[in-house]
Amino acid sequence: MRILMTTDTVGGVWSFTKELSSEFLKNGCAIALVSLGRKPSNAQQAWADAQSARWGARFRYDALDTPLEWMVENGRAFSEAAPVLVRIAQEFDADLLLSSQYCFGALEYEIPRVLVAHSDVLSWAEACRPQGLEPSEWLDTYRGLVQKGLDHADAVVAPTRWMLDALGNNFRLPQERGLIANGRSLPEVDTSSRRKMQAVTAGRLWDDAKNLKMLENVDSPIPLLIAGETEYASMSLSVDGTDIRVLGALAGDELLTLFRESAIYICTSRYEPFGLAPLEAAQCGCAVLANDIPSLREVWGDAALYFSGAESLSSWLWRLSDHPWLLNEAREIAGSRAREFTAERMAAGYLNLFRSMLKQSLVGNYVA
Repeated sequence: MRILMTTDTVGGVWSFTKELSSEFLKNGCAIALVSLGRKPSNAQQAWADAQSARWGARFRYDALDTPLEWMVENGRAFSEAAPVLVRIAQEFDADLLLSSQYCFGALEYEIPRVLVAHSDVLSWAEACRPQGLEPSEWLDTYRGLVQKGLDHADAVVAPTRWMLDALGNNFRLPQERGLIANGRSLPEVDTSSRRKMQAVTAGRLWDDAKNLKMLENVDSPIPLLIAGETEYASMSLSVDGTDIRVLGALAGDELLTLFRESAIYICTSRYEPFGLAPLEAAQCGCAVLANDIPSLREVWGDAALYFSGAESLSSWLWRLSDHPWLLNEAREIAGSRAREFTAERMAAGYLNLFRSMLKQSLVGNYVA
């Protein structure tokens, strides 16, 4: 199977793409990967180069800095990238498109087109901008790009029922829709000798969805470490007189090392359609403290400890700090749950969908 995939270099979609494309390749597929949004970082380019070296002609990577459909200059999001994607699809002889951007459901190339619903601006705004978004040309363009892509897509997949329903509340969805949970497979590492009594969280400091400013009001008996981009000066945390440490952006391996050295992961998000960072942290041995929102309840069930606000989070941190047995139990339960969400299971779900769609496509072409 020859799969054309689109991704972006800005957020967690890149981690999702790395994991999924690697599993596809292990299963004998060939992958043409196209990234958008901004130029790849050195680490991202190095990963792509390593894939090319390992898989040869079965892996191709093209990097575009075309804006994503939610970015300010989204008027160019489809028009600039679509001709390049069609050319790559032709050169690669792609059987199917898997896009992490909605707009490419409207790509004018006759192969099945599957869209992945990682998030969307309108459901984000409902969680992060209760006053609503100001009407604008940008917003109209975004709505139009997303709806046109969904109208022409053959299927849409979401990692949670919550995300699929949220998307359907604001847009018309294709008849073919499904749920495939995100997955991650990390090697088990003995970290007992270097585990520290500290709590960590990861996310872009400027992203309202991550809700990191709530940590300013947390009374914690242990250090709180924040990993993530801090490039926007308009957003900062008041950390004077607190045990909060802002680490900045970390490379993937550095972040996993931090998880393996920490006892607790705090998911402060007010908007989190799935959440790969808490999954990785739990697989690395952290207990999960999660903001009590429906999507996180769906993913974690009884395997996380839930809080509502800074006072509730403070209470949990003190309790876990004072009761090591409770912390160890929380770590074990979270780890057991996280290990259910493997990359292998995720890839199997997508490959089963692809085989079904390609079979339907062949039948349709024969009937025609």
